[in-house]
Amino acid sequence: MTTLTVTEPGLYPDIADEDYHRDPVPGGSLSSTGLRKLLPPSCPAKFRHWLDHGQPPKDAFDLGHAAHLKVLGRGLDLVVVDAADWRTKDAREAKAAAYAAGQVPLLAADHDRVEAMADAIRQHPIAGPLLHPDSGQPEVSAFWIDPATGVWCRARYDFLRHPVPGRRRIVVDYKTTPDASPEHIQRAVSRFGYALQGGHYLDGAVQLGVADDPVFVLAFQEIEPPHLVTVVQLDPVALRIGRDLAQQARDIYAECLRTDTWPAYSDDIEPIALPAWVERQHTKEIW
Repeated sequence: MTTLTVTEPGLYPDIADEDYHRDPVPGGSLSSTGLRKLLPPSCPAKFRHWLDHGQPPKDAFDLGHAAHLKVLGRGLDLVVVDAADWRTKDAREAKAAAYAAGQVPLLAADHDRVEAMADAIRQHPIAGPLLHPDSGQPEVSAFWIDPATGVWCRARYDFLRHPVPGRRRIVVDYKTTPDASPEHIQRAVSRFGYALQGGHYLDGAVQLGVADDPVFVLAFQEIEPPHLVTVVQLDPVALRIGRDLAQQARDIYAECLRTDTWPAYSDDIEPIALPAWVERQHTKEIW
């Protein structure tokens, strides 16, 4: 079997999900996930371990992969397992076999769930037209070279809208979540580094000439019925910070490659103070 390799920057709409995540660039490339693992609260040593050993499958990831397939129309193949849960020997063996074949195992009830999620997306007044199959292309892989460091980068656009004259081109990212309220999304954007992801994705789009001023939009959908949807666009400040962080991570990666050194949190003795609220509480009790 021929192994896919990418040696030229560009958009690659037909790369399979497993080939993208395997990283087809000889010598390696940086994804938004990798960028986030290079920066606090992670560190280059953890990034290196993740790069060398990968990440074990999780049921939550399986549901997300399945939802991507049903909503976007492309993704890893699903294997529906007719079982109530994963506790039986037969179910666990079916799950392991699916992973070994590069497929996503899904319980029958969860398959019904993702079908309902896809239906809810189609009925949403914004997300439905935004992700309509005729309006763009799903699962587009982008590969480019960072001009500041010479580092290869990659991104997987969940949905790249077709260009429309007089309008900014839109890159859509679809996320499943336990809570699609704007308040929760604001915290999730900070906690999970979605601003950095957006900055990285837009940097790639600009470098590849996809658009001079593209838009990054996130569609969040709850995994529990009624599978509510909230579509958000990060403000300019968030994207500026995200792009700055993405470049910081690329700079760190380039230096780690140059020195073949992947630092941990610290090699020094670190002074640690109590949190400020403890000091305030202690002072209040004394006085």
